[in-house]
Amino acid sequence: MCGGDPLSGSVWRNLVLASLTGSVILSDQLTKLYIMQTMRLHESIPVIPNFFSLTYIRNPGAAFGLLAGSSNAFRMVFFGLTSIFALVLLGSILYRMPESEWMGRLSVSSILGGAVGNLIDRMRYGEVIDFLDVYVNDYHWPAFNVADSAITVGVVFLVIHFMFEKKDVPPVAPENSSLQTPAS
Repeated sequence: MCGGDPLSGSVWRNLVLASLTGSVILSDQLTKLYIMQTMRLHESIPVIPNFFSLTYIRNPGAAFGLLAGSSNAFRMVFFGLTSIFALVLLGSILYRMPESEWMGRLSVSSILGGAVGNLIDRMRYGEVIDFLDVYVNDYHWPAFNVADSAITVGVVFLVIHFMFEKKDVPPVAPENSSLQTPAS
């Protein structure tokens, strides 16, 4: 990275991005496997009373259980097409994003890892494994997983990145005062 081959910096950055994406996928799949092997479906283990539990559920729908009541065939086609579209879109954004936009590229890599993690569940089980349950007394946020967390954090940082992104504004040509004649 110090003055050598200019491609080496690019290769290093892409390796870091791929590692982040892979780490999200791996941690997501390993935590889901652990939950499936150590807990019964719908079992809940309080970690912080009245705030956080590990609760093993399966979500056949989208975020917040949307489309959970739809037929399996519809969900498979819908989520299959939506996932392909999302992965192509994320890959395109990542490919087109300048290397200098490091925070944006890390954010997209995190979102990509989360999307792949949940897609693996849909392909293997026809539903997504969720187990992180945040609540206050009886008011529960929908259960989620590591992939959902990576997507959420990635989206938040991507929004922050775009909010504070410096735009290259073309310089405004100065007015040529020699062409103006003084008023008499």
